[in-house]
Amino acid sequence: MNLSVVIVNYNVKYFLKQCLESVYGSERVLKDGSTVELDVWVVDNDSVDGSVEMVRRDFPQVHVIENHENVGFAKANNMALACAAGQCLLLLNPDTVVEKDTLVRCADFMLAHPECGGLTVKMVDGDGNFLKESKRGFPSPQASFYKISGLIRLFPHSRRFAAYYMGHLPEDETNEIEIMPGAFLMFRREVYEQIGGLDESYFMYGEDIDYSWRIHLAGWKNFYLPETHIIHYKGESTKKGSMNYVYTFYNAMSIFVKRYFSGGNAWLFNALLRCAIWLRASASWLKRLASRVAVPLADFFVAYGGFVLLKQLWATQWANNIDYYPAEYTQVVIPVYILVLMCASWLAGGYDKPVRPMRIVKGMGAGLLLLLAFYSLLDEGQRYSRMLLLAGSAWTLVGTLLIRWILSVLDVKGYALRARRRGNVLVIGSESQAERVRNLYLSMGIPRENVITGTQASRLQDLIRIERVEEVVFCGADVELKEIISLMATLKTTGVEYKIAPAAGDFVIGSESILSKEALYLDSLDTISTDTCRRNKRLFDIGSATLLLLFSPVLFWFQHRKRLFYGHCLQVLCGYCSWVGYRGRKGIFLPSDIAPNNSPEVQERLMLRYMRRYKTSTDAAILLRNWNRI
Repeated sequence: MNLSVVIVNYNVKYFLKQCLESVYGSERVLKDGSTVELDVWVVDNDSVDGSVEMVRRDFPQVHVIENHENVGFAKANNMALACAAGQCLLLLNPDTVVEKDTLVRCADFMLAHPECGGLTVKMVDGDGNFLKESKRGFPSPQASFYKISGLIRLFPHSRRFAAYYMGHLPEDETNEIEIMPGAFLMFRREVYEQIGGLDESYFMYGEDIDYSWRIHLAGWKNFYLPETHIIHYKGESTKKGSMNYVYTFYNAMSIFVKRYFSGGNAWLFNALLRCAIWLRASASWLKRLASRVAVPLADFFVAYGGFVLLKQLWATQWANNIDYYPAEYTQVVIPVYILVLMCASWLAGGYDKPVRPMRIVKGMGAGLLLLLAFYSLLDEGQRYSRMLLLAGSAWTLVGTLLIRWILSVLDVKGYALRARRRGNVLVIGSESQAERVRNLYLSMGIPRENVITGTQASRLQDLIRIERVEEVVFCGADVELKEIISLMATLKTTGVEYKIAPAAGDFVIGSESILSKEALYLDSLDTISTDTCRRNKRLFDIGSATLLLLFSPVLFWFQHRKRLFYGHCLQVLCGYCSWVGYRGRKGIFLPSDIAPNNSPEVQERLMLRYMRRYKTSTDAAILLRNWNRI
């Protein structure tokens, strides 16, 4: 039996590598004695993280389709489906891991049930929790309303109120369902030949719902098979609650509503759906905004209160006149002082996480020098008091540090002033694999003595408690995924974080983080991944793009690519790209453009050096060298 597996990838190289390893490590022998012949396709939607190079190097048997733009999930899948030749076709997300028996169990079920047009399996997340979207019902107006209103949470097993997730069907029982998730969607070639590929009107989201329902309407049955599992890490492409997510999701649901709902109530359902999605997005946006401005607002009001108090004391004790300072000093001058100090602190990284007190001190020191320089240029009548400026700035600095100390005492994430003692890492696997994991963690700066091993499942809970374990790493070469999922369920009450070390490759992967030797630059304080470096890079982009546009009447005539000049300047100014690109960020130029005509090896070294030791001066040098090629 030939099985074609189609994986659409977008900047998730490590997830993709682990996924492919699990696919090729699967069992191949069916119940009737025949074997499963794999035909694997990876469609890459213009990734910039080296995904394509990794697949071609480590999995030469995989068919690769490399797109030079993100064409969306549906269109990318269709590109591979048009070429695939399997009797069964499987759409698989790159952020999944399949058990050894997953593919053969699904193929056996297909052969034993000729009425089955499509099927999916039980999915769990990176912590072993069951994912309700493993089995879904048709998103009728009623089912969608019960989900959006929250009634589904009150009655999670009701046939009526939990119809969206078919909550009345046990999660460990094979059943016919209506909607299958796109993370694992297997169907027959006859189905594909009958109904065609995915609807490319959907860019992302909704295409799996549409395709599942089309299979149902064509007379086939869709099944949920919980006898085997996959891990689905979920959500690496779009953050829920973001405006991009809202637009994409609403557009998909709007297409679905117009296509499958008719009559006078269709417009009402569409309007309610739109309102619900935008309300949810707005609430998420407001929550994120509040979390970002809460600390700066606290800094401002504490500083303002201190300035006003000092002004009152100074006016009373020194001038013997409570009204010595005019109203505009309190209403305008003091807020300007504080904003200058806070902006200088922000530019120095004082609002980055984790918090670094010296950045705040340096930033406010620079802000104070700027204020004093400006103060000296004012007329005598506008100089209110240099002493108040110095005292108020000192108050602002102390108040800001005090707020950070309180947040640190309250254990607010990102505000720890003292490094928390790291818990131990428990590796479950053979000694040779554990040694490999130890060496990897050592390269990450984690001492070898923090990495311990354990293999007896019966004593793992005691070991986690006694050894202060906060992270469990399963060695994929020694522990099968079925056992990993079982252990996750057993250890759920311990609160540890889980990761998997694949059989090959120097990395471990989990729901929240990926550790790899290749990605060492992520832990460097000077790396381009830090908020400070990204902010400085963005400020340089805005400033240089503005200057180039201002002087464009002259610069334009010296350009070798005149038709691209204004477009590139505007793209950089609006944040669509940077002057100098790197992995994960598109740019007009690359770090290798500092010295063109280099070999691929030299270009790669320049890229890594740029990312590890980013400086704004490097961007300036590259832009100056290529100023006539913009």
